Amino acid sequence: MKYTFIAAALAAGAMSLGGCATITRGKTDSVSVTSVPVDGAKCSLKNGVGEWYLTTPGSADVHKSKTDLQIDCTRDGYEPAHVTMQSHFEGMTAGNLIIGGVIGIGIDAASGAMNHYDKAAQVTLVPVAPAAAPMPAPAPADTSTPAKPQS
Repeated sequence: MKYTFIAAALAAGAMSLGGCATITRGKTDSVSVTSVPVDGAKCSLKNGVGEWYLTTPGSADVHKSKTDLQIDCTRDGYEPAHVTMQSHFEGMTAGNLIIGGVIGIGIDAASGAMNHYDKAAQVTLVPVAPAAAPMPAPAPADTSTPAKPQS
């Protein structure tokens, strides 16, 4: 009876710690975005969970996901820019094999906490090429008859 109680207490404790990455790392990552050579780009950050907006330099708390984070930025006078930030496996999830078991892995997977993004991204903005000036029209051909030399 005594050992059954201890085993039940340990099992309950392990289940309450389930989702190690969810508990220790959270369900969101703060991602900072900068733009070069100028600030002030309007950016959207999108993954399989949602979409967030910021103006560079800025940051957003994005929900973690197994899908990559797509960053699209625009600014007047510059071409639209795109960067993909890869989703990485969160090493803390491995702790579930010891403590949380299958329940902990399921919690981390469902919450997105078993993944993470890098802390920062830099977007390079390329100036829009100026429109080419129209070519001047060729000079009209001289259709007059040449003057005769005087003798």
